[in-house]
Amino acid sequence: MPERRTVALVTLGCARNEVDSEELAGRLAADGWELVEDASDADVAVVNTCGFVEAAKKDSVDALLEANDLKDHGRTQAVVAVGCMAERYGKDLAEALPEADGVLGFDDYADISDRLQTILSGGVHASHTPRDRRKLLPLSPVERQQATDVALPGHGEVAPAPEDLPEGVAPESGPRAPLRRRLGTSPVASVKLASGCDRRCSFCAIPSFRGSFISRRPSDVLGETRWLAEQGVKEIMLVSENNTSYGKDLGDIRLLETLLPELAAVDGIERVRVSYLQPAEMRPALIDVLTSTPKVAPYFDLSFQHSAPGVLRAMRRFGDTERFLELLETIRGKAPQAGVRSNFIVGFPGETEADFAELERFISAARLDAVGVFGYSDEEGTEAVGYDGKLDADVIAERLEHMSRIADELTAQRAEERLGETLEVLVESVDDEDGAVGRAAHQAPETDGQVVFTSGEGLEPGRMVVAKVVGTDGVDLVAEYCEVLGAGSRTPDEEAGR
Repeated sequence: MPERRTVALVTLGCARNEVDSEELAGRLAADGWELVEDASDADVAVVNTCGFVEAAKKDSVDALLEANDLKDHGRTQAVVAVGCMAERYGKDLAEALPEADGVLGFDDYADISDRLQTILSGGVHASHTPRDRRKLLPLSPVERQQATDVALPGHGEVAPAPEDLPEGVAPESGPRAPLRRRLGTSPVASVKLASGCDRRCSFCAIPSFRGSFISRRPSDVLGETRWLAEQGVKEIMLVSENNTSYGKDLGDIRLLETLLPELAAVDGIERVRVSYLQPAEMRPALIDVLTSTPKVAPYFDLSFQHSAPGVLRAMRRFGDTERFLELLETIRGKAPQAGVRSNFIVGFPGETEADFAELERFISAARLDAVGVFGYSDEEGTEAVGYDGKLDADVIAERLEHMSRIADELTAQRAEERLGETLEVLVESVDDEDGAVGRAAHQAPETDGQVVFTSGEGLEPGRMVVAKVVGTDGVDLVAEYCEVLGAGSRTPDEEAGR
């Protein structure tokens, strides 16, 4: 009998990282590893790190150190770093953090089982020297689809899959359709739509370590969605660095408009959500599909970042307050209940008091459902590092505190505007401690608040129900449910058998 090998995956960062972890889990399960939830029960703890901003990098280091502590009083024998931070810093991270027994980049993902076995056996796998991954793929987007020899997290593996897959592992359905194993039982799952980014925002380092933009083929996205539905998933969230660019390397920039209705028609899927949309790339036809297609959430995760024209130009982005407000007016003209969220950077080099006031004017008028505000910090390898006009740290902190307070007040007001609305809510959890909790169409996982039910009686995870908003708590909504969708319009009393 083969020796029992156990592995735990600890995931930090965004939904794209969560998909990467499930794909690593699929490969490991296919190669005979036993997946365990608690790192203290694992021979190897694999920490999927985030390398986006300083706070995320600190969290990643803390997670690695915490996992390393398990080696002194648990089963854990090795701690391995993967993910964006490992890819971005490679051997430099390995030297700075000797507590990690291995630092693996994206090129190691296809052979993750062998890499972990080598490390677990006391061997050493040399960490890679970081390189600009934008240079690994052809400049022409269309030519990138033929570059199957480049590791693209979320798109596929170079190594072939075993013929006999364990139960619960999704099979490869094409050259860029990876194995996948779910790491939880949530009725919501993310699906990678594309990887990388061709935009050159002056503050962002992601393209340098995620690479150039490349779409997954629609057949692979559909195949993975069908498999997820078979696993009990009710909502899928399409993720990438820029979903509005989907299809440009496949010869059809409007491919997302075609794909969304097909995904919504997959048996068992109740909701399809699209994340990360670029305001400058929004198309009328895409807005129409997002606001009118049954089971497609009228949800707009728009990356505004700022609204003062001078700051946006310095960021190498486009738009201004009036154009952004016109976009929101168009969206809400088609779907008044549409959800809109965005992130903003304050204290960008050269941001004047007038620029800051302009951003506040926009946020005050935009009626956003969720807002993330971040203070600018230099990210090595980005153009903005060399900019003049850097603001003092205390000025950035003051602006961050002010805008965060404004954002909290405005999003709470926006939630109050929904009092009395009837919403379709996906129930995500029901327990004695937290009661019944779910999310409406305007609420994405982790970032946008939730719906708390006044009673959990008759509810169960994975149910899509109609609920009426009767209260608010910040961005969260309090609701009482009226009927279960697709169940003959049952009332709560009927659902409970009374």
